[in-house]
Amino acid sequence: MHHIFDPFPILYSQRLCLRKPLLADAYDLFEMRSDPEVMRYVPRPLATKVEDVKALINMVNDYAEKGERINWAIEWKETGKVIGMIGYVDTLPDHNRAEVGYSLTRSWHRKGITREALRAVLAFGFEQMALHTVAAVIDAENVASGRLLEQAGFRQEAHFREDFLFGGSYRNSIHFGMLRSEFDALKAAW
Repeated sequence: MHHIFDPFPILYSQRLCLRKPLLADAYDLFEMRSDPEVMRYVPRPLATKVEDVKALINMVNDYAEKGERINWAIEWKETGKVIGMIGYVDTLPDHNRAEVGYSLTRSWHRKGITREALRAVLAFGFEQMALHTVAAVIDAENVASGRLLEQAGFRQEAHFREDFLFGGSYRNSIHFGMLRSEFDALKAAW
């Protein structure tokens, strides 16, 4: 069945190529998925072996092949190294709504990379997927991610108290959103 993720869309930005994650990327992505600092606010188990990351790659590609959701590998164009992942981790097609999620290898933090990748993914979501709303949900303690979303033009919509259980404790979450009309206004200023 043909859908928006078939063939897998490749997105380019100034420094990045966002493409389908490959099993060969597992070694690059293991660096990120096995880092407790990077994974501190990602409610997923820490990767302890490369096979854990291969299973993740197979899972996200399976979702894309079914047209349900999509995750891109973030490749640094200059070297071909995969330094993170970004994608629509949940979709509500009946409401033209999707949730974006991202993570980046720690040595690549604070270089504007996630913001650059996010712009490409937002453009794809609003323009190709015809989304009306893009949401982002973060751990309330993840101040850096909240700042990134606000700088990217998202608005904080809700603060939930102890709404998810992770690592044996109940965590607070902050929900952000961006409307198509807000994206259009932002894009005009890029």
